[in-house]
Amino acid sequence: MKEIVRTCRETALRIEHEAPGQTWSLWCGRRVRVTDGSGVSMPDTAENQKIYPQSGSQKPGCGFPVMRIVAVFSLATGAMLDLATGSLRTGENKLMQSLWSLLKPRDVLLSDRGFSSYAELYLLSRRGVDCVSRRHQRRKPSPVIKQLGRNDHLVEWRKMKLCPKLLSKEQWRAIPETMVIREIEVVVDIPGFRTKKISVVTTLLDPKAYPANAIAQLYLWRWRVELFLRDIKITMAMDILRCKTPEMIQKEMWMRVIAYNLIRAVMLQASITHRTQLDRLSFKGTLATVRHWVPALAKTELTNAHRTDLYRIMLGYIASDPVPHRPNRIEPRAKKRRWKNYQLLRKPRNLFKETAHRSDYRKGLS
Repeated sequence: MKEIVRTCRETALRIEHEAPGQTWSLWCGRRVRVTDGSGVSMPDTAENQKIYPQSGSQKPGCGFPVMRIVAVFSLATGAMLDLATGSLRTGENKLMQSLWSLLKPRDVLLSDRGFSSYAELYLLSRRGVDCVSRRHQRRKPSPVIKQLGRNDHLVEWRKMKLCPKLLSKEQWRAIPETMVIREIEVVVDIPGFRTKKISVVTTLLDPKAYPANAIAQLYLWRWRVELFLRDIKITMAMDILRCKTPEMIQKEMWMRVIAYNLIRAVMLQASITHRTQLDRLSFKGTLATVRHWVPALAKTELTNAHRTDLYRIMLGYIASDPVPHRPNRIEPRAKKRRWKNYQLLRKPRNLFKETAHRSDYRKGLS
């Protein structure tokens, strides 16, 4: 298992080493890491339920084991740099804390408001890592210290009295009572967006080195992590794992992450070779192209030179079909294909009674 995890991380590092020569690989001269949490389910076996128990709101026998994951991606390449896993009883902030060693000085961590606590912003800034996230809904507006521009100001955050779960009481007492944070009010006037005004908080305090409009644009790019997770969970079919023991579940998950990063590496090579924008290449299209070309590339009678030529041709096909430029496109979360008219299992199977007429089952639901 350690070999699989090491192979995955080495693949991500290889992708990172190829990207620095590209102008789009840095934001204001800084590397940007983007993180988010999600969950994957697995077969309902006793072994899986023991390590990854189902949600407490579900009745026994009616749910599936769920693994909580927190992933860190490179915003520039889309490669998954590392992954932390746990059960639903482990918070996403605790899982993210186990990945802090991945972040290097001068990195910028881009996240949603779930990772914007006082402790996280302070402790990461002590490591030389700056954060850009949305202000948490529970934190009220703080007093303004200095106005930097329109909708751009420095504020003073005060430490809460309650110690967060990810820190000990000694660590919490060592953190100062106040901290200076930069807040930028981003007005979103695009039809179809749910939020009209977003409060972005950051530890990047210099308005000249990091203009407000650049930070606002960076936070809007945070949505890309949702696409990265969609690629690996839906396109790579990792949302429902198949193995029946926790050990095999871990192997299956990490093998899919390796495959995901290899596809990202192919996309990066196609972008560099043919000078196309990496974010305009389709992950799903690249995966389909690779699957189509693998039988030809795997022929044993090919020479290395011939195989290299075929590989270059494949990169040309990937780069020749960019995704159309569709800024501010509205993507409703709705399914076009109708679901089958089966009852939902709301009781254990030994207590469940099937409705006689399947088309009328809704009338009998409690």
